[in-house]
Amino acid sequence: QVQLVESGGGLVQPGGSLRLSCAASGIIISRYYVDWYRQAPGKQRELVAQVSNGGDTNYAEPVKGRFTISRDNAKNTVFLQMNSLKPEDTAVYYCRCTTYWSQGTQVTVSS
Repeated sequence: QVQLVESGGGLVQPGGSLRLSCAASGIIISRYYVDWYRQAPGKQRELVAQVSNGGDTNYAEPVKGRFTISRDNAKNTVFLQMNSLKPEDTAVYYCRCTTYWSQGTQVTVSS
């Protein structure tokens, strides 16, 4: 049984930071690409960041220089470090590996 369990969301002020975690079970994430997506109300789900099985990373332009995707293979967990957060980053964030998705966690950036 494959599960991706996400944590770390919450409310943060503009300019603040959060780190999201995505803990996998039933699948070895180091063998695959792992993605972070987000979806704001009324908008399409968009790819935010991606790490390949070889360690290469890709980022959407709005988050370049502010977000970092990383992977801890010993913990079978992927992270999204989010710095210098903006109100436009407010969304539900999801992680994905192959066809499996996390439950999503709310990130709200507001003063």
